[in-house]
Amino acid sequence: MPEQAKSPDPGHGGAVEVLGGVTPYLQLDGAGKAADFYVKAFDAMEMMRMPPDEKGRYMHIHLYLNGGSLMLCDPFAEHGYPDVKPHGYTLHLQVDDVDPAWKRAVDAGCEVVVPVQRMFWGHRYGVVRDPFGVMWSIASVK
Repeated sequence: MPEQAKSPDPGHGGAVEVLGGVTPYLQLDGAGKAADFYVKAFDAMEMMRMPPDEKGRYMHIHLYLNGGSLMLCDPFAEHGYPDVKPHGYTLHLQVDDVDPAWKRAVDAGCEVVVPVQRMFWGHRYGVVRDPFGVMWSIASVK
């Protein structure tokens, strides 16, 4: 786990505040690796990581990212959560300056889907796909 954040002790009710209105909860095969990648690629801060089960799967990881919460878990087919590949959504990051955020994501290993460009609505905007198949749009006004 990154040194920048310490997980509360789950046995002592150390709840982490959920930030934002709608909170994405991603079910990804390799949730622990995805969380580590999001710290590197998107400057996320890991707030909590439940210990893995005997198969190395995580039931819950909580990140703070761009002023909001992002939660992750591995698939647990035996509990009704089978492995389903990400599709049909894009997570959007509205930032002050798209260029450093874009560079960080691409340098970390995101694949460019739509290069950053000035869009008809006025924002500089681009889309990347992370190594776990999740699409991320990154934009700024300037």
